[in-house]
Amino acid sequence: MDMQLLDTVLAERREPSFRAAQVWAWAARGAGSYAEMTDLPSALRETLAERVPLSCLDLDREALAADGTEKALFSTHDGRPLEAVLMRFNDGRRSVCLSSQSGCPLTCTFCATGTMKFARNLTASEILDQALHFTRKEPLDHAVFMGMGEPLLNLDSVLAACERLPDLGIHPSSTTISTVGWIPGIDRLAEHEGPTVRLALSLHAPDDALRSELMPVNDRFPLHDVLDACRRWHERRRRKVFVEYLMLAGVNDRYEQALALARLLSPRNVFKVNLIPYNPTDSDFEGSGREAIEVFRAALEERGVPATVRLTRGRDIDAACGQLAARG
Repeated sequence: MDMQLLDTVLAERREPSFRAAQVWAWAARGAGSYAEMTDLPSALRETLAERVPLSCLDLDREALAADGTEKALFSTHDGRPLEAVLMRFNDGRRSVCLSSQSGCPLTCTFCATGTMKFARNLTASEILDQALHFTRKEPLDHAVFMGMGEPLLNLDSVLAACERLPDLGIHPSSTTISTVGWIPGIDRLAEHEGPTVRLALSLHAPDDALRSELMPVNDRFPLHDVLDACRRWHERRRRKVFVEYLMLAGVNDRYEQALALARLLSPRNVFKVNLIPYNPTDSDFEGSGREAIEVFRAALEERGVPATVRLTRGRDIDAACGQLAARG
């Protein structure tokens, strides 16, 4: 819902100031039409239905994976594509993966989104409308900014969306912002006065040479500088930094690389590693086998670095980590 347009229409009608909050409360609870908003005057409901669409995104198509994961492909009012994903877990969690940009300008070599043409940042309303789409299906309780784009390149809109996510049932402690290591954004998050969300760092290599091959942004923000920024964030926010590490066969999954990663991630109370099985894209990479992933995980744990293996969701509909590219 375009909140600025809503405010404009309400002001034109000289409606009481509380009307915007009423409309938003209904939307956050999953209302699918203005007709459901029974505490609004009928004439106002008619006007809003004509002038303020419930979503500023158009739904182009949806796909449902065998594991219950659901992907939605949207387009903005100016025709920019983006995707969002609802992940349903057996323990009852319902997590929405949100995009912050249409495309991504940072061209990580293993990520399908990086092959798209970058369009623009999304507005806070466009980010929220991704979540609201799924809220109309069922309640949500987690959100991750791990869809299309680098969230810290669009931090104002991302934080504005985060301020409203609790109205949907998503607490700040259940919201995670992922970054490739955009240091100015990490420092802004550390100083931000609002509630503390979780921070995840896409790392994917234990040395600068390899990380620059995989992630060109490393040439601008080298590995040690990024980790120092994460430590500053932890010192201010007192929460662990989640380190995302994509397991690529023969590239970054050797035992020696696990030892190098363990040496980097100190002190031990700052970081927790999330090992991510590689999900196929059009790149030439292959995923590490289960045995290699387990050896890597054990090497980290033995050296005091907590490490888990991410459960892959939605791979069969190109909805898993790194697969979003605005296609079927």
